[in-house]
Amino acid sequence: MSSQEIPEEKHLPSEQGDTHHGGVAVADDPFADPGLPVHKPRIQDIDERAAKRSERTVAMLFILSMLATIGFIASYVIFPVDKIVYIFPIGKVSALNFSLGMTLGVALFCIGAGAVHWARTLMSDVEVAAERHEIAAPPEVKAQVLQDFADGANESGIGRRPLIRNTLLGAMAMVPLAGVMLLRDLGPLPEEKLRKTLWAKGKLLINDNTNEPLRPEDVLVGSLTFARPEGLEEEQHDFQVQIAKAALMIVRIQPDDIKDKKELEWSHDGIVAYSKICTHVGCPISLYEQQTHHVLCPCHQSTFDLSDGARVIFGPAGHALPQLRIGVNDEGFLEALGDFEVPVGPAFWERG
Repeated sequence: MSSQEIPEEKHLPSEQGDTHHGGVAVADDPFADPGLPVHKPRIQDIDERAAKRSERTVAMLFILSMLATIGFIASYVIFPVDKIVYIFPIGKVSALNFSLGMTLGVALFCIGAGAVHWARTLMSDVEVAAERHEIAAPPEVKAQVLQDFADGANESGIGRRPLIRNTLLGAMAMVPLAGVMLLRDLGPLPEEKLRKTLWAKGKLLINDNTNEPLRPEDVLVGSLTFARPEGLEEEQHDFQVQIAKAALMIVRIQPDDIKDKKELEWSHDGIVAYSKICTHVGCPISLYEQQTHHVLCPCHQSTFDLSDGARVIFGPAGHALPQLRIGVNDEGFLEALGDFEVPVGPAFWERG
């Protein structure tokens, strides 16, 4: 730009607020720092009763957080995974998911709300302006920061107000317990599910092929029949889980050919009922030799002698097949006289 294009200084407003052609004077500094407003004390600063009310409010929020955390943990015990409830206006939801979300949300919200209320009503609200400085603070600034922190802790009243301090520590200590409970989602607790089946005293033996209750005359010598407990239907959502434990195979052997005394006592007129689930890896047993009374697992060739307590005579299976004690009811149908005495299927470490 040439010197001829530069406007003369006399055409610019002066620092003293000159005007040009009737213009308004320009202020010395249009962006001047207005400064901090005059500090106004809060009611809690001048009235100890108001401060006590705020203290109780904060403590109540922290206590409510602790109760919500306890509710979160209790939800795991109270609500089954498959329980569905209707919540207006959400609709049908999982009772467990809804309770976990609500209790954990309340626990976290109350800690946050209590901290905010504590800061706004009881902690110091005096604004402090700090001058900008280099990133690397000099030693005196570091010392000042530590002193300010100590002053802030003192002004917060955490030492003078043990009710707030103790309830805050309690709430913060209990919230992580919710995370510990989430470890349960790594898998369902087995409880007694591996030891129990649907078989119970009085349950009829239902033929898998005809879906009709079995009578003793329906089971012929040398035949192999598969059965399930009365009331278990394929339409049920847990059918596969239950049949994997309750599947039964029934054979009829001449009573004189049964070698095991207990087996003979638990049978009815030579009809014996054993678990169909192989004790090696849980495959369904389906091969039966009439002459030897042996049953063979098709997966790994484990062989069991049904005339001698279903003991293992070949293969990798670790123990005999569990026997179901059976009898005949007043109507002439075969029925169970209880559940299996030992868990069915493969062995597990706490098998008893």
